[in-house]
Amino acid sequence: MNESVSGGKTAAIIAEYNPFHNGHRHHIKRTLELTGAENTVVIMSGNFVQRGDCAIADKFSRAQMALAQGADLVLELPLPFACAGAEKFASGGVGIADALGCVDYLSFGTECGDAEQLKRAADAVSDECIKPELDSLLSQGMSFASARTEAVRRLYGNDTAEILCMPNNTLAVEYIRALGRLNSDIVPVGIPRAGVGHNSCETSGDIASATAIRRMLAGEGREEAGRYLPERTFRMLSELMAEGKAPADLLRTERAILSRLRSMTREQLAALPDISEGLENRIYDCVRSACSLEELYDSVKSKRYSHARIRRIVLSAFLGVRQVHSQSLGYIRILGMNERGRQLLSRTRPKLPLISSYRQVSALPQEARNQYMLECHADDLWSLMTPSIQPCGADMTAKMIVF
Repeated sequence: MNESVSGGKTAAIIAEYNPFHNGHRHHIKRTLELTGAENTVVIMSGNFVQRGDCAIADKFSRAQMALAQGADLVLELPLPFACAGAEKFASGGVGIADALGCVDYLSFGTECGDAEQLKRAADAVSDECIKPELDSLLSQGMSFASARTEAVRRLYGNDTAEILCMPNNTLAVEYIRALGRLNSDIVPVGIPRAGVGHNSCETSGDIASATAIRRMLAGEGREEAGRYLPERTFRMLSELMAEGKAPADLLRTERAILSRLRSMTREQLAALPDISEGLENRIYDCVRSACSLEELYDSVKSKRYSHARIRRIVLSAFLGVRQVHSQSLGYIRILGMNERGRQLLSRTRPKLPLISSYRQVSALPQEARNQYMLECHADDLWSLMTPSIQPCGADMTAKMIVF
């Protein structure tokens, strides 16, 4: 366990907060209650998220929303990890939590809530004995997630396999595996998901999923969305929307995305993250006939390749993300903090450089500078996805949020 800092233990949460809603507030509250921690660190996706889409509001605004609801320090999950599958997403978030050097607990939402069951599932997934079964199922055209779950079912039984069938459990398992690979002292803590399921369009009391809330904000249910958001979050989102800065929508750059993909060679497509087994050829052929992003997703998608995986690959192509970009973490970027967060940082020695502004980037190693510039480039493209087009350069001029 790490030495206590800022008067107590520290819990980390890896999140997207797209947007921050009442369920997220409940998660922070329960995390502090269950762990006894006094400090909360959030490692948050930037302007793009895991489902292969843009965040509806910019990362600094979302960081401020988190700070207003109990976070003490908000760090950025770098783009190549934020827009990756569960394993890579988890490795990036856990890597930052471990490198920070002061985190005692990693808290995450789950459908299960049983730490021992999650640990068994993580051990099963990591067991080399499932590889022959996994390879056999993959050769039959199954997706990786489905094949892995079925391989675990055959070797470990239904109870363990069922853990892998729920999205939050899947991420929880990857968090536990990532902690194990790092031999980290951070203790994983599962918080049962409150109210409604991931991506559900249903509501429960004052809890709705981020998916349902985004649909309300994008349609005629803007006022209804306020019921499921903390008052300050709703007020901030309303102000951003009035200024034409939210909600961002990937479809505003649909032609640009298709243009980028049509201009790429098979070799360039092969260098994208999550490309395997000649998938670049399928994308190369399909993009020449697809007349919309949805048509492209549907034409490339198959039993083997999920819709989410295809969306992430297409987004990576547009933003310039390559497989090499997620090989390591180059720095820890601070998006915002309060006084407790400042004290926390003053008493720890992180394993990676801490940065909070563009002027600090020149002191980083070249690979880390490249990672930062990739983030800047992607955020410039995000600025084309808002209702009113925003200027370039926000990542270089924006100031860290001090709450």
